[in-house]
Amino acid sequence: MNRFHRRTNNNNGITTIPVTVVMLLLLSASCSKEKKEVIEVVFDPEKSYTMRTTEVSTLISDSGITRYRANAKEWLVFSKAAEPYWYFPDGFYLEKFDTLFQAEATVKADTAYYYQKKDLWRLTGNVEIKNLEGEYFETSELYWDGTEDKIYSDKFIRIEQKEQIITGVGFESNQNMTKYKIFNSTGIFPVSETPGDTAVQNTP
Repeated sequence: MNRFHRRTNNNNGITTIPVTVVMLLLLSASCSKEKKEVIEVVFDPEKSYTMRTTEVSTLISDSGITRYRANAKEWLVFSKAAEPYWYFPDGFYLEKFDTLFQAEATVKADTAYYYQKKDLWRLTGNVEIKNLEGEYFETSELYWDGTEDKIYSDKFIRIEQKEQIITGVGFESNQNMTKYKIFNSTGIFPVSETPGDTAVQNTP
């Protein structure tokens, strides 16, 4: 009985030593492998967004009254950039409501940027605006400066009024786009006509 007991203890001891060695080797190999797979990630504040939101639809109030609605497929925020900005790469749409919640003015663009510190919007691509008086504006680039309360562009612009269409290169307006002036006017046409040169164009 005593001999069998001793032999069992010896066998257990012999079996335990190799298993411990194997476990140590596996653990060492595992640690070594993890060190080799460490990847350093470089954060570029100019190219790395800090927030991303998709399918944006939000209501905006003014003095406690809901007056605006903004829609965008994607909204990226670059808050760590040297000049913090918002970026809407797949389109931006804004409409202003009247007291009956009917859209009375709209802004649409293929791409939009908003520079927070400057309170400046930059709209690019096919930019289309309808003002409070029912006039339509089309251009390829437009800036909306909140600090100066003005809207401007140095690109070709087409303005469709009730009775005529005005085209030119360069434009400046108040924030509501009800008082404006056009630089380098290229033509004035009756609304019934469709002049070939009134399509939105890019200028160098």
